[in-house]
Amino acid sequence: MSDSTLIKTGDVVHIHYKGTLEDGVQFDSSYDRGEPITTTVGSGALIRGFDQALVGMEVGGVKNITIPAAEAYGERNNAAVAELAKTIFPTEFVDQITEGSVIPLANRENPNTHFPATALEVKDETIVFDLNHPMAGKDLTFDIEVVDIDDDSEE
Repeated sequence: MSDSTLIKTGDVVHIHYKGTLEDGVQFDSSYDRGEPITTTVGSGALIRGFDQALVGMEVGGVKNITIPAAEAYGERNNAAVAELAKTIFPTEFVDQITEGSVIPLANRENPNTHFPATALEVKDETIVFDLNHPMAGKDLTFDIEVVDIDDDSEE
């Protein structure tokens, strides 16, 4: 591998990142976990704007990007709310849900694909969920550092 190799779609890369909101509050960091993440560029595993920012970077490269909400987790959809009967969940699960809890839900069409839902209101018989991703409607800023590119991902 050469350090001057530029990242392209399909490369397997190891990157560190720190994500912050517009007010500077950090929401995630691979540095805090003590190890970089590994991803295949262009695979769709990362949010689109982040993935696109990796193309053209090289090992040791550092970049600061701001991704608008539309290219991150999308804009908020105020109609994306569902009121679900408590009876569809296991009792021990329902007992742990409070307003503000973020839980993984799935739908009938894709039962193995989960998405985060935030409990807005816990009523006697139902729970009202916000089905927007918790980061929807937020512009995100990332500091990205390329740690390595796998040799076998280069041509």
